[in-house]
Amino acid sequence: MSRVGKKPVDISNVTVTITDQTVKVKGKLGELETKVHPNIKVEVKDGELIATRPNDQKENRALHGLTRALIQNMVTGVTEGFTKTLDIVGVGYKAEMKGKGLFLTIGYSHPIYFMPSEEITIETTTPTQIKVSGLDKELVGLVAAKIRSFRKPEPYKGKGIKYSDEVIVKKAGKTAGS
Repeated sequence: MSRVGKKPVDISNVTVTITDQTVKVKGKLGELETKVHPNIKVEVKDGELIATRPNDQKENRALHGLTRALIQNMVTGVTEGFTKTLDIVGVGYKAEMKGKGLFLTIGYSHPIYFMPSEEITIETTTPTQIKVSGLDKELVGLVAAKIRSFRKPEPYKGKGIKYSDEVIVKKAGKTAGS
């Protein structure tokens, strides 16, 4: 049995609605919903949500843990939310908010204007730090990855946009000729 799938999801401070193969989670920050694979059964027992599978086939074992993790992420999202922090490294590289969009100056001949979706909140705490936050873990990660992709950190000086907890392993540059 899946170790992740076996664990129940605590739903004491959220409202869960299960209809057909759709699970809706409503909390203090908002509401999220997801579709569950038809092989996985989701039910509420004693203030906990439990996912079960019909048999031990490889696909069902994988879906069991996945479904439980997705529901746990929804519960965490509507109660606490998710945040990713990005750092901008480089001389003259900066970010600023213009309206709801993010305005990046990162060494190109033109600035980059990025407009996130409605569910995502972006803020610039300093000109070299960006915080991406929202309810949906997947969407927060996708937006953070998109912003990072505008100028990935290069391995020689480490210039670019990186996650705050990311470690850039720097390469040695060319050595002086003899």
